[in-house]
Amino acid sequence: MPNNKKNGNSSGPPVTALILIAAIFFVAIIFGNRLLDLLFSAGQEEVSYNTFLTAVSENKIKTAEFSDTQIFYRLNTEEEEKKGRLYYTNRLPDVDLTEVTKTMQENGVEFSAAPVEDGSSSMLFNWIILPLIFFFGLMLLMRFIANRNGGGGGGGFGGIGGIGKSRAKVYMEKETGVTFRDVAGQDEAKESLVEIIDFLHNPKKYTAIGAKLPKGALLVGSPGTGKTLLAKAVAGEAHVPFFSISGSDFVEMFVGVGASRVRDLFKEASKVAPAIIFIDEIDAIGRSRDSRFGGNDEREQTLNQLLAEIDGFDSSNGVVILAATNRPEILDKALLRAGRFDRRIIVDRPNLEGRYQTLLVHTRNIHLAEDVDLKKLAQATAGAVGADLANLVNEAALRAVRMGRRAVNQQDLLVSFETVIAGTEKKGTVLTDIEKRIVSYHEVGHALVAAMKKHSQPVSKITIVPHTSGALGYTMQMPEEEKFLNSREELVIELQTLLGGRAAEQVVFGIQTTGAANDIQRATELARKMVTQYGMSDKIGLMALAAAQNEYLDGKAYMDCAQTTADDADHEVRALLNACFEDAKQLLRENRELLDEIALYLLEKETITGDDLMKFVNADKNRLPAGENEADK
Repeated sequence: MPNNKKNGNSSGPPVTALILIAAIFFVAIIFGNRLLDLLFSAGQEEVSYNTFLTAVSENKIKTAEFSDTQIFYRLNTEEEEKKGRLYYTNRLPDVDLTEVTKTMQENGVEFSAAPVEDGSSSMLFNWIILPLIFFFGLMLLMRFIANRNGGGGGGGFGGIGGIGKSRAKVYMEKETGVTFRDVAGQDEAKESLVEIIDFLHNPKKYTAIGAKLPKGALLVGSPGTGKTLLAKAVAGEAHVPFFSISGSDFVEMFVGVGASRVRDLFKEASKVAPAIIFIDEIDAIGRSRDSRFGGNDEREQTLNQLLAEIDGFDSSNGVVILAATNRPEILDKALLRAGRFDRRIIVDRPNLEGRYQTLLVHTRNIHLAEDVDLKKLAQATAGAVGADLANLVNEAALRAVRMGRRAVNQQDLLVSFETVIAGTEKKGTVLTDIEKRIVSYHEVGHALVAAMKKHSQPVSKITIVPHTSGALGYTMQMPEEEKFLNSREELVIELQTLLGGRAAEQVVFGIQTTGAANDIQRATELARKMVTQYGMSDKIGLMALAAAQNEYLDGKAYMDCAQTTADDADHEVRALLNACFEDAKQLLRENRELLDEIALYLLEKETITGDDLMKFVNADKNRLPAGENEADK
C-alpha cells in the first residue's frame, strides 16, 4: 500500500492546546460578569450596615450615593481623603432611611441616588473584550502550530497555521504502487509519456543535443478512462517523488491562500527534483478568465500564480507537471500555450482489444472458471471505460460469493454486465396479465425488426422481467464486431429497431403506452444528430446546425443556426422518425404470425436468448426472404 505523506504538514493542532483555548472561552462566558465585578471593584471596601450608621451618627461621612440595593460613601477624615477609598454596604430590606438622610442633611453631607445600572459594562465585556481575548488566543495557537510545522512567516492568512501550505499527497520513490503494467487499453497515451520517463532517467541525453523536455502534459478524457492511474504509473515507472493534488485543493474563500499553496507546492517539488507534480481536475483553477459575468479573485490569482510558477522553473531540473481534465474547452488559453502545457494526451475510451486487455488486468487476482470468455465480454461492453470494467468484474466476484462459488464464471460476468445496464431484477413487481402481454409484444417488436433487417446488430437476449432501472423488460443487442463508421442505412435500421416496440403495440393492441418513452427519446436524439450533425438530410444538406459541447462529459449538442433553419430541422427529424415508424409497423404486419408466436413463447419463458429468437425466424424459410425484399424496396 502506498504510504501517503503530507510533506511538512502536521496531523493537526495539539489536543492540549485546543482544550486550553476551549476552557478559557467557556470559563470567561460562565464567570464573565463575576470577572467584570472584580475588575471594577478595585479600591472599594465592603463594610457592615452598623459601621455605616456609626459613621453617620459621628458625622464622618463626606458624600454618599443610594442605589436600590447598596449604599456607597466616602469618609471626611484627613487620612481617608488621602486614601480615596470608597466604602459600600448592602441595604437592609424594609428599612426606612428617612432618619438617616435627615441626619446627613443636618450635618451638611452631600448625598444622591446612584445611576440606574444599564448593563453596558457587562455587554462591553461579553461582546467586545471576551471575543478579542478568544481571537488573540486562537491566533497564538495557530502561530504555535505554524512554528511546529516549520511554516509561518509571509504575513496574511498564508502564514498562519500553515493555511497556505500545499495539501499535496507525496508518494516518495516507488510508493505509488502503480506501473504501466497496471494500465491497459491506453497504448497511445503510454507511448506519449514514455519520453517523459526517459528524460527523468537520462536528462543528459536530451540536454546534450540542446533539447528541452515539455514542461507540462495535459491528460484529457472522459471520467473513468484512467487519467489519474496513468499519471501514477508515470511516477511508478520513473521512480521519482510524485506530488498529487486536486485543483479544488487550491480554492479557498480567502484571497491569496491558493496562490500561497501553489508557491509552496513548486518549492517542495524543486527540493526533491527530479519529481512529478500531478494536478487532477485542473479546470477547478484553470477556467478561462472571463469577466463578462463577474470574476473570482481567489481563483484567478491562483491561476496567475500557477502560470508564473510554470514559467519560472527550468524543466532541465527534472520537475514535470501533469494535469488531468475532462473539460479542456473551458481552460484558459494562457495555460495551454506553448511553453506551459505543451502536450495534450488524449485518454480515450478503449477499443475492443483495449477492453480485453483491461479485463485481463482487473481479473488478474480474480479466480475465474474455465468457461470464462473475456473476449466475448469485451465485445459486449462497447463504450465502457476502465472504471466500468473494474466495477463489472467486482460485481461478478460479489455475485459468485453470494451464489456460494469459489470462482467467477461467465454467467456471473454477463449478469453483472446486465446489472450495470438495467439494474437488478425487481422480484416484488407484479404485472397484470394485460401488462405482461403488452411488454412481451413490445420487446419482441424490437427484436423482430432487428432480426428481419440486414446490417443490424444481432439480438442476444430478450426479457420481460422488471428491473430496478425502471425498465419492465429489455432487448439486448450485441455487435459482432466493433465499428467506427455507420452508414445512413445502418442508422435508419437502428431507428426502426428503437421504434419497433411502439409499432408492435399499435399493430397488436391499437394503443400507445408509456413503455416506449426511453425508446422515443433515444430515437429522437439519433435522428436529430443525423439531420443537424451528420449531414444526412436532403433538405438541410451538408450544413452543421449543432455543435457538441463538453465532449468528454455529456457530449450534448447545442443548436447554432437561425430560428427558421431550426424549424426546418425539426420538421426533418419528425419526418424521418415517422417514416421509420411506418416501416417498422409494415414489417410487423407482414410477419404478424411470427410476432404472435415469439411473443407467446416469451410470455411463457419470461427470458429467451438470441438463439431462441433465430430458431423461430429461421423455421419459416418463406417468411424471411419476404421481409428482406420488402425492406430493400
